[in-house]
Amino acid sequence: MLLKFTKMHGAGNDFIVVDLISQRCKLRPREIRKLADRRFGVGCDQVLIVEPPGRPDIDFRYRIFNADGGEVEQCGNGARCFARFVRDNKLTSKRIISVETACGVIQLRLRDNNQVEVDMGAPVLEPQKIPFDAPEEATSYPLQVEENVLEIGAVSMGNPHSVCRVDDVDSIDIEHLGPLIEHHPRFPQRTNAGFMQIVSETEIKLRVFERGVGETLACGTGACAAVVYGLSRGWLRDTVTVNLSGGKLSISWAGPGQPVIMTGPTASVFEGTIRI
Repeated sequence: MLLKFTKMHGAGNDFIVVDLISQRCKLRPREIRKLADRRFGVGCDQVLIVEPPGRPDIDFRYRIFNADGGEVEQCGNGARCFARFVRDNKLTSKRIISVETACGVIQLRLRDNNQVEVDMGAPVLEPQKIPFDAPEEATSYPLQVEENVLEIGAVSMGNPHSVCRVDDVDSIDIEHLGPLIEHHPRFPQRTNAGFMQIVSETEIKLRVFERGVGETLACGTGACAAVVYGLSRGWLRDTVTVNLSGGKLSISWAGPGQPVIMTGPTASVFEGTIRI
C-alpha cells in the first residue's frame, strides 16, 4: 500500500510523522526500519504515529518508534512536531492539545513563530523507577565505564537518561562512549547518554547519544534531563538555554515535584508517499 507521511524536524532532530487516523496501516518494526533508513527509505531519527485517543478527555494518542524499530516512551522534540502536524493537517483547531503517550498524558501548547511549548511532566529521580541500579536516590552516581569512573546523574523524563558533566562537549568521543553507557548493565532498559558542558548558570551545551538511534542533532528529553541534573547539583538556574547541534531549546524547571517545561522550534520539511 501507499503510505502518506510528513518529514519534520525539531532543532535538527528529524521525524517521519504518519497520520493513522485518516489512513489505515499497521507499521511493524521492519516497516519502521525501512522508513527510517537514510539510504533505502525516507530517513529519520524517529517515526511518530498519530492515533485516536483511548480516552474521551484526550485529543490524540502519540506513539514513538526509534530508527531501530523499537517503541519508546517519550520524545520531546517529536512532541512539538506532533503538535504542529495535527494543527497543519486540520486534525484539531486547538492551541492547547492533550496527548496520550506510553508514559502518561502530556500537554502541548502552540505558540507563535512555529514555537511549541511542552509540559513534559515531573522528572523521575527514584532509581528503581528510571530504571537504574542503585541502592538509593542520590544527586549523582559513579558509573564504571571501561577503566574510567564517570560521575553521572540518572533521570527519567518518561525515558531513561544518563547525564555526565564535561569540560568540552566537542572533545567527547561520543561514538565510543555513547554505546557503552546506553548498554550499561546498571540501566536494564538501556539509556540515553547525555554530555553537558555548562557555559553559565543559564546556558549549557549538550550532546546526546540516543537509545536505539545514535547521536542526534537534538534531544528534547535529554535537554530536560540535563537541566534537571544541573539544577539538582546547584549548577544552573530555573530557566536554561540548551545549545544542541541542531538549534536551541528553552528548558524551565521549578524544582522537585514540578513539571519540566520545554519550548522550541518545529519545521515541516516535505510531504510524500512511500510504498510499504
